Amino acid sequence: MRYHDLNRSNTVLIVSDFIVIFIVFALGLNFAEVYYAESLPKAGGYLYFIQLFLFSSTLQISTLAVGLYNEKLRATFKSVAIRILVAIILAYGLSSFVFFFIPVTSFPFLLRELLYVCSATGLLICRQIALSTDYTNLNRRKVIVLGSGERASLINTCMKRRADRVNFDLVGYVHMNGDSVCMSATVPKIELSSSLEQYVIDNSIEEIIIGADERRGNLPTNVLFNCKLNGVLITDIIDFIERETGQIAVSHIHPSWVIYNTKSSRSYIGKFGQWLFNCFVSSFVLLLTWPLIIIAALFIKLEDGVFSPILYSQQRVGRQGKIFSIYKFRSMCVNAEDNGAQMSFKSDERITRVGAFLRKYRIDELPQLYNVIKGDMSFVGPRPERPEFCQRFDSSIPYYSQRHDVMPGLTGWAQLKYPYGDSLDDAIEKLKFDLYYIKHRSFMLDILILIRTSEIILFGKGR
Repeated sequence: MRYHDLNRSNTVLIVSDFIVIFIVFALGLNFAEVYYAESLPKAGGYLYFIQLFLFSSTLQISTLAVGLYNEKLRATFKSVAIRILVAIILAYGLSSFVFFFIPVTSFPFLLRELLYVCSATGLLICRQIALSTDYTNLNRRKVIVLGSGERASLINTCMKRRADRVNFDLVGYVHMNGDSVCMSATVPKIELSSSLEQYVIDNSIEEIIIGADERRGNLPTNVLFNCKLNGVLITDIIDFIERETGQIAVSHIHPSWVIYNTKSSRSYIGKFGQWLFNCFVSSFVLLLTWPLIIIAALFIKLEDGVFSPILYSQQRVGRQGKIFSIYKFRSMCVNAEDNGAQMSFKSDERITRVGAFLRKYRIDELPQLYNVIKGDMSFVGPRPERPEFCQRFDSSIPYYSQRHDVMPGLTGWAQLKYPYGDSLDDAIEKLKFDLYYIKHRSFMLDILILIRTSEIILFGKGR
């Protein structure tokens, strides 16, 4: 089972990182008792527990924020080392902020700095071992697919790369009566010389995916029942795609999926709590980024002239279809839409030099903190789209209007999982991730998305 992107292989990384951090902290504590005995507080063991919690939690949150627990991260050791260095700097800054307000948990002079240096060394060694042993194989399961038609082809469509299949080994496809389209010859097919049940036993199959186009009276129900009793996981292909990719196969779900899987609106207390949380996060981000806001405004003026506008606003579609005005730093030339509304695209000539930098690091989105505080937007949710484009997408893409069941956000699950899109096909792909978020949305998922958005900002993955 998975909790969003959490699986066995990155769980091993999380646990091993904590062990490294704990060992470093324990050694540092022994070192302090020898060389800092007079300056250590006399508050008892509970204080050491608080220090360990703050030290380890800030480090592991920072490690998550730079993408080191991303199961699809394919980076060289040099790139991993850079990310660990960034994580150490982030953790040091975050812990300094905490220790400023909770001075009772502070460390003796230079001890905390030594602990972070030792932690960086330990994490580097841990990652080198992980990379050299191919730790992702810890999570791989042998699976087969019942079906070789249109529904079964979803696996190749949604998970083309090996990096998309880090959790399973696909042994092959079993052709079923009623499969509409046979898959290409390059796809591994299984010719059963004995019963399906015997094949599952002989090949140590751990999961059977139901991907047949025609199911009524066509599935070997008794065989599947026996396999399930023997510990084999039986999974519908739509649920399999959702679990492995974090998206919903929009073209293959039925209206009943929306009825049974869309959460009801939160209570007034829940909505008020969400607004308080959004206001708190917005205020915190504003406190950290106000120098960037001033610098961004200054550079926009320097590039386009003293009398050029700094901000621009656009109408966007919010929750339940409500239209509101969104605010951004202007990243395009002043007359960018004289010919009407146009979607931005890669290498768009309307984007200014300063605007390209602002987009890359998401600085152009900072004025939307006002929208969050005002209540038009949440910090996490599907990105709000313009009314002109919503009308077009709503008539062309099934279930597109379901995006408006929740409040739009500054960042979202689709922004983590899919690159910037500028076409109808991209809108469909992003909707798959938005529907996944709508189905699974929770406070913990919002926190996970907020933390992982840091990777996009720090390493310039925005646009």
